[in-house]
Amino acid sequence: MGMFNLHMLEYESIREELMRYAVSYEGRQRISKLSPLEDKRRIRQAIEETAEANVLIGKGSSIPLPSLEGIELVMSLMGTGYLFTEQDLTAVQRFLQSCGQLKKYMASKGELVDRIGSYAASLRDLPAVQQEILRCIHQGVITNQASRELEKIRRKIDVVKEKIKKKVQSVMSRHSNILQENIVSVRGGRYVIPVKKEFYKQVDGRMLDQSASGQTVFIEPREISGLQSELEALQGDEAREESKVLGYLTDLVEREVAELQQNINITGTYDFIFAKAKYGASIGGVAVTLNENGVTKISGAKHPMLLHSMVALDLEIGESYKSLVITGPNTGGKTVVLKTLGILSLMVQSGLLVPVNPGSQFAVYSGIMAVIGDGQNLEQSLSTFSAQIQNLVQMLKEAGPSTLLLIDELAAGTDPGEGIALSIAILEEFSRKGATVMVTTHYNELKTFASKAIGFQNARMEFHAETLRPLYRLTIGEAGQSYAIEIAKKLGIAGGIIERSRDIVSRQSGGKEKLDIWDDLELNPSATNVLTNPFSSPSTNMGAKKVKEPAHVFEVGDAVFVTSFGKIGIVSESEDSRGLVEVMIQKRKVKVNKKRLKPHIKKQELYPDDYDMDIVFDSKENRKNRKLMGKRHVDGLEIVIRKNED
Repeated sequence: MGMFNLHMLEYESIREELMRYAVSYEGRQRISKLSPLEDKRRIRQAIEETAEANVLIGKGSSIPLPSLEGIELVMSLMGTGYLFTEQDLTAVQRFLQSCGQLKKYMASKGELVDRIGSYAASLRDLPAVQQEILRCIHQGVITNQASRELEKIRRKIDVVKEKIKKKVQSVMSRHSNILQENIVSVRGGRYVIPVKKEFYKQVDGRMLDQSASGQTVFIEPREISGLQSELEALQGDEAREESKVLGYLTDLVEREVAELQQNINITGTYDFIFAKAKYGASIGGVAVTLNENGVTKISGAKHPMLLHSMVALDLEIGESYKSLVITGPNTGGKTVVLKTLGILSLMVQSGLLVPVNPGSQFAVYSGIMAVIGDGQNLEQSLSTFSAQIQNLVQMLKEAGPSTLLLIDELAAGTDPGEGIALSIAILEEFSRKGATVMVTTHYNELKTFASKAIGFQNARMEFHAETLRPLYRLTIGEAGQSYAIEIAKKLGIAGGIIERSRDIVSRQSGGKEKLDIWDDLELNPSATNVLTNPFSSPSTNMGAKKVKEPAHVFEVGDAVFVTSFGKIGIVSESEDSRGLVEVMIQKRKVKVNKKRLKPHIKKQELYPDDYDMDIVFDSKENRKNRKLMGKRHVDGLEIVIRKNED
């Protein structure tokens, strides 16, 4: 059984939400036991069942789910010798009736309920039992039809009551002047008349009660006492006969205990499935596909508890990289990414619908472990660090090819030098074990590590440019500085320019190891002229001899200063017929009129002659793949050249 870190990812709050949609104790019990599955076949089935139920709800049909009201008590008293009451038996009849309705309902839905319809086929509505209960009990009272004997006794009772009433009436008319009021009462099951205290001796009979004030005395007239005793005896007979009827019905119901239990189980299953579907509808959840190869590819994802406050998340992990290092200044934003992936994966594996765009795919993990703080100043807390280490030790034990590990602020709260070293060593070990890892960090050095190591990838959280609030938007494959700055530093450009170049175009973070770029530069004699070139400030033309050319031709790879943006970019497509040049500025490609461009550094001065320009414009994965292909033949590896992606 895999390790699932339910508490850390607030899985309980999802269970609580589900509970609100269940209508029966049996459904609630199923929900209380809900936990993630690991078997793809069972997960797929559970998701399909929830999705079917969701379609029925979406069509606005009201599903006749039996409520199981009173049934739990009946089941707990089965076989104990307890005599079921009229209420108990009516509850059984209503339950059986609604089982019949549910069975009919599912049968009428045909194709729509391919999966969930089959459960209803096993419901038993036991018409004979229902019929007997309805014959014997009406509106909570045992009917005269229940038994011949009972009917006889009740007829006699009616006759005696009628006689008593007549006699009482005549006594009252004789004594009307001494009565407190003209009303017949019953005391202890016997008929009495209310007499004023001072005159009670005038009535022949016995006193059975008096009022709280003592002003009224309740007297049973002697002439009806014989009839009263007869009535009591008949009422005793009636009670015995009613018990016989209840005993007969109790036996009838107890014989069907297995069928009833089966109906309860099926009801619980439906209640559970429909609760999942109703909850799914409430969060805008969809059914997702399970990926067979450990790849998670989701778009438009939201945390179910943050539907209205977070920007939808696009996320990919497990294909060309299994470890994702998320950097960015804000703790909260990064933590949300971890929590979202964690809780959605747990929900999918629990057969739930999740708030993502249709077509999203999830890997199935045999363990999901998380170390997530509360987002409050994790940096300074040493206790957090030791707690995290204990969790990491557990993770290192459990990690394997199908585990998902989510680590918030890896190795924070310790000396940065040691924290970085520790982080890298831990990440390498997870990677060696084949685990899928998502980690947030404020150590920028981890970006460099992630950009160089195969199987690792960078991502960063984006911010709103004006307000600097986190957008919770994750951009994968982008972190660290642009390659140009690395080269410029290497070539000894003055400090001010480096500062200015901070917002220079950055490429998809370096998959071709940065050392290779430097080696190319050093090994290629034609590149040395860069070192002797005079550099001036970025806004003026670079390299005096270029200024004299009247019509400047921009080539792919030239660094240019884009006056309208005040930023440096790299030409990614040469001038078209309308005089527009495509420039890549900070990872975005834009078309700019050539009049808005000033030459900055010619491509020949930036790159050696045989330099592969793909490194600048191609995706990191393709470069890693090229590098791998250069070394050896790799099965199933292909390089994808996509059209200009925005």
